[in-house]
Amino acid sequence: MINRIQQLGAMGIQTFGRIGISGLFLLRVIFRWPRVIRTLPLLIDQIYVVGVLSLVIVVISSLFIGMVLGLQGYNILEKFGATPQLGQLVALSVTRELGPVLTALLFAGRAGSALTAEIGLMQTTEQISSMEMMAVDPLWRVIYPRFWAGFISLPILTVIFMIIAVYGSYLVGVDWLGIDPGQFWSNMQASVNFRIDILNGVIKSIVFGFVVTWIAVYQGFYTKPTAEGIGRATTKTVVYASLAVLGLDFMLTAFMLGGW
Repeated sequence: MINRIQQLGAMGIQTFGRIGISGLFLLRVIFRWPRVIRTLPLLIDQIYVVGVLSLVIVVISSLFIGMVLGLQGYNILEKFGATPQLGQLVALSVTRELGPVLTALLFAGRAGSALTAEIGLMQTTEQISSMEMMAVDPLWRVIYPRFWAGFISLPILTVIFMIIAVYGSYLVGVDWLGIDPGQFWSNMQASVNFRIDILNGVIKSIVFGFVVTWIAVYQGFYTKPTAEGIGRATTKTVVYASLAVLGLDFMLTAFMLGGW
């Protein structure tokens, strides 16, 4: 019994220690004197790697998700004679919840894992240590552009996800199932509020981008310099980021809807 209590206490101390280290790591990354001229090329390269290369999976996923949502929504609304409200249903679902959450999960699986693996490989091959020996700050050279690239890319990908998902539901609802296009768009425009729906969804994506990228670069920077360590760090990134997105989504939704 005493051994179990000791083990539980040791796990708690380790957990809080890691949280503290990750917080200090984040502060060291954020509060740095900006070097715009030298950082901008690195930032642009990382936006391409993190954001542009994630565009394909986001577009394809959002198209099929919008089509499935349109098909399922039509079958449900048909029971109540409210099929013209399909545009309203899809738009509210995508802008408030599905857009930010699913984009963040896709981003964590594709870009987050790639960031962790890349930085972890730098640790394994001692590239980080070599930078420190040459008086090059690895937080500025490696972590800083990757962190802000993820922070910038995810909200943009979320907006693209929303647009493509709505278009996918339009293809199913209007072109396939025969809903009047005027009713589809007019009901959507009448029900979707820019501040309450769209802006709140973008705010969620900003928070998700911050947290997911933070987890990814932290796990990569502090990974064990072995092949097994990189694999574990990559797995932790996807798991921790997914759980963080779902938990933060609940808290943000409760706050935005006035539950708190």
